[in-house]
Amino acid sequence: MVFRSFDGKELAVHAWTDVEKPRGVVQIVHGMAEHAARYARFAEFLNRHGYAVIADDHRGHGLTDPGTPGFCPGDMFADVVRDEASITDLCRTRYPGVPCVIFGFSFGSFVVQSYISKFGDRVDAAVIGGSSYKKDFDVYLGTLVAALIPEKRPAGLIDSLSFGAYARRFEDGKWLSVDPENNAAYEADPMCGFVCSARFYRDFFRGLRGLYTREYISGLPRDLPVLLASGASDPVGDMGRGVRKLRDFYTEKAGMRNVSMVLFDNSRHEFLNERQGREQKWGAIYEFLERLQ
Repeated sequence: MVFRSFDGKELAVHAWTDVEKPRGVVQIVHGMAEHAARYARFAEFLNRHGYAVIADDHRGHGLTDPGTPGFCPGDMFADVVRDEASITDLCRTRYPGVPCVIFGFSFGSFVVQSYISKFGDRVDAAVIGGSSYKKDFDVYLGTLVAALIPEKRPAGLIDSLSFGAYARRFEDGKWLSVDPENNAAYEADPMCGFVCSARFYRDFFRGLRGLYTREYISGLPRDLPVLLASGASDPVGDMGRGVRKLRDFYTEKAGMRNVSMVLFDNSRHEFLNERQGREQKWGAIYEFLERLQ
């Protein structure tokens, strides 16, 4: 369906609602250079367990902007955060009286990190998947490089410096997943794997610089249940180190009282799409949802 967001922008929204009496609703926030339809199997799993699922294709992604992958006018990070708040309102309207959980993956996980400080009172819990504590020199270097590139041009150098570095951590060069079938599906998908624009990266790095500040901490709901979930061999999370730093930030510096973490052994970035250990991975998300009942 088409959803008109806060500024009138039309977003493609996918809804998996084959649930007779929903016990909750999960709002999925997808990653960079992909789209929401890739979460269909996981959404159907949640449907079978009583949860409706709603997810949008972000600005510059998927069916929302098929003609300009990786680019959209405006602030491509802050506007997506506000889009997700609008979609939460949609979830609440469609499914009143049941828990609403926001689940961000990869780029979407950083959107959710920002979201919970600005709009955390709108949801009952958050899952932050394939993420990290991202406050390092790379953010500032990326900011400088992105500023030198025309905003609509694909930021190939940044793409190479980030994803190329991830790939070099593995002998097979496949940082995305340990599952060859999933890697092949991603590479064959015409709506995946494009290089995002300099505009995207400028806004993304600006959004990252807004995390972990005093203002950011002041907006966090201290009792919000949060699950951090990542592959133990995910380079985005620095092989678990960045995920642990994020947990420590939320619990020790921000004073959040209900933060849990799970790292899946022998799993890389896209843990949800790996067939190996799928029952454990999907089950961990389901168990977190069940604790809200």
